[in-house]
Amino acid sequence: MVYLQITLDVSNSNRPAAAGVYEKYRAPFLDTITGAKSKDLLVREEDVQVIHGFDTVAHAQAYLESALFNADVVVALKPLLNGAPEVRIYRAAQGATSHRCGVSL
Repeated sequence: MVYLQITLDVSNSNRPAAAGVYEKYRAPFLDTITGAKSKDLLVREEDVQVIHGFDTVAHAQAYLESALFNADVVVALKPLLNGAPEVRIYRAAQGATSHRCGVSL
């Protein structure tokens, strides 16, 4: 399994709206993105994380270049963020590695 982790700096006042973006695009992500396996929202005191599950690193990277991500998710989230997100791809296996990905919102 491969995980795409996007960490977002979202003010408490904007978290309900950010959660709404997550809910709006969860089903389209799972239904239309090649290799998509799961999508979860994690809310922590210091930030919000969206964890996407994929079958391969290539599919996770392709999602970051997809219209759904760039034309829909990024556009909806951008006004809610306090700064640039942190984007990483992890492979769950022995000798797992992580990759930082440059994404600007």
